[in-house]
Amino acid sequence: MNYIWCSLIIISIIFGAINGKLQDVVNAMLLSAQNAVTIAISMIGIMAFWLGMVKIAQKSGLVEWFAKITAPILRLIFNELPKNSPAFSNIALNFSANALGLINAATPFGIKAMQDLKEEAIKNGENKDAASNSMCIFLGMNTAGFQLIPASVIAILLSAKAKNPTDIILPALIVTSIAFISAIIIAKILAPFFYDKPKTNNGDKP
Repeated sequence: MNYIWCSLIIISIIFGAINGKLQDVVNAMLLSAQNAVTIAISMIGIMAFWLGMVKIAQKSGLVEWFAKITAPILRLIFNELPKNSPAFSNIALNFSANALGLINAATPFGIKAMQDLKEEAIKNGENKDAASNSMCIFLGMNTAGFQLIPASVIAILLSAKAKNPTDIILPALIVTSIAFISAIIIAKILAPFFYDKPKTNNGDKP
């Protein structure tokens, strides 16, 4: 990523010099740096508010309640896991926190869920140095970033003084829903081609 940003800066400077607009490029860089600091400072209050909402949601049991609702769906998605797997609770909590825009609360749940999925893979005799099919699906779900309430984006729009920051809710819901469903479908379709099931030797259990 550092190479990409460095390349973009160098290319901008080169083309700015060629077109005789090097001063405009420099001014844009300085103005962008100033705006970045301004937005970051203005977001402190907004993020403090949402972090408070995270604590309220956790204490009130909202996240756990939402997790119970989504649990049956997650069991269908991760049908390779045993029904009593401890991974389900953390996957449900991670998904619920992300859906509610509580990203800071979702991170520890996601880490613990990935650890649980790795333990399940090792129990099944899978390669401990490779990601299991369930781990890949879970990663795809998190990358898609399904959100009912994009709290972080709303906070950025508010700090940027957008007139109607909540207008992003419906488009974000549509886009993240499509990405979420597509990630699961693609992972399920490609699994037979890239996922090696654990082998058994001499009748041993995997």
